[in-house]
Amino acid sequence: MNAYEKVNAARAKNRPTGSDYIANIFQDFIEMHGDRRFGDDKAVITGIARLGNQPVTVIALEKGRDIKEKVYRNFGSAHPEGYRKALRQMKLAEKFGRPVVCFVDTAGAYCGIAAEERGQGQAIAENLMEMMTLKVPIISILIGEGGSGGALALAVADEVWMLENAVYSVISPEGCASILWKDSRKVKEASECLKLTADDLYRMKVIERIIGEHGRGFHLTCAELKRLLSQKLAENLRLSAEELVSNRYLRFRKFGSA
Repeated sequence: MNAYEKVNAARAKNRPTGSDYIANIFQDFIEMHGDRRFGDDKAVITGIARLGNQPVTVIALEKGRDIKEKVYRNFGSAHPEGYRKALRQMKLAEKFGRPVVCFVDTAGAYCGIAAEERGQGQAIAENLMEMMTLKVPIISILIGEGGSGGALALAVADEVWMLENAVYSVISPEGCASILWKDSRKVKEASECLKLTADDLYRMKVIERIIGEHGRGFHLTCAELKRLLSQKLAENLRLSAEELVSNRYLRFRKFGSA
């Protein structure tokens, strides 16, 4: 598939969402709610679960499936209270020594007036800063769209993985085309220029792993993810907090060096 076809695949209405991955990879998931400041953002699902015998904190940006659920989940575009809810659970994970697993699927953070009034930019910036120094392992997985700061706010991690048909970019192809060519019909050219596919990003060393998709064999994708997560988290749990933070910092410092 070309880049634009990958964009369409990432947005497909029948594509599994964050809640599907939680249900098929983890056991005994208990959802936590609210940011203790404003409210409970339904675009962000977070809680504690078990990955085999390992307790973990799980965070997912959730788009929803049918139109009713998509509206309920705000189409996966989180408000600031969603990012603060996620950060609250990350800090609790750090307190109790639990690894953090994030599933990212969003066109971007919600850009409405109310979100800006409640500090959308600050909430994202706080997540970036706090995740960089979090003293427990973090793995982030792009399962669909990874749009701009809304995705990055849950992707400051020890490793970032992508499903083969996911995309990850600073802007949507439509937005890019409108800015560069003043013509939204140039969306296919913009998709190629943005280098937003898993293959592109793996080649540029922005991500560490591409997870194969198995069409209707979603259970096979989940089984592979479960195995890889168990293996990587066990490996990272053997590192000291200082080593984890140092490695995470160096991961981002290397971007653009080659």
